[in-house]
Parts: sequence; structure tokens; C-alpha cells
Amino acid sequence: MVEIKTDGNGKVLISNEILAVIASKSAKEVEGVINLVGFGRNRKGVAVQVTEEGVRLAVSISVKMGGKLHDIAKSVQGNVKTDVETMTGLTVTEVNVRVSAVAPEKTKIK
Repeated sequence: MVEIKTDGNGKVLISNEILAVIASKSAKEVEGVINLVGFGRNRKGVAVQVTEEGVRLAVSISVKMGGKLHDIAKSVQGNVKTDVETMTGLTVTEVNVRVSAVAPEKTKIK
């Protein structure tokens, strides 16, 4: 849970789950991303860590066969960072992208 400082009118709290939802939607909007892939304890494909410096995100994706993996991953990083910062006002310090699968576009990775 992240608390955003306000001008004295009360607290604004944003849950880590909401940060993950924003990151997930942003990653899926990138051309070449088929889906997110769960990893470790994280079954939704996005891990969120809040630090004093800001928000760190880890996103695990499956990409379309034939796509330029580096370009897709860089686009995911940019999209996620921009959307989370714009929607929340928080600083995103890292967006780590893991390409976990490469598959034909119509394949759904779980």
C-alpha cells in the first residue's frame, strides 16, 4: 500500500494490486505482447515493490514469434513507467521485463 501526501484533506492510499493492474494493462497494450506470464509466487505476471525511492515493477511477458524482443521489452518498460506515473503521481524507479515465452500470436500462454 502506498500513501500519497495530500494538502491536509486526508490520506490517499493506492494498493499494490492497483499498481499491478495498471502495469498489466500497459504491458498488454504494447505491439508484440501476447499476454503476461505468472512467475514464482506471482501468478499474475506483475510484481510490485514499494521503496522510499519509488515503485519497482517486474513484468513477465509472452511475445509474438518473430518480434524483436529487445524492442518489445523496451516499449513495455516505457509504457508501464509512463502509465503508472501518470495515473498515480508516484515515481517509478525500475521496470524489469522478463520475456518468459515466445509463441504464435494466437497461442494463449497461462
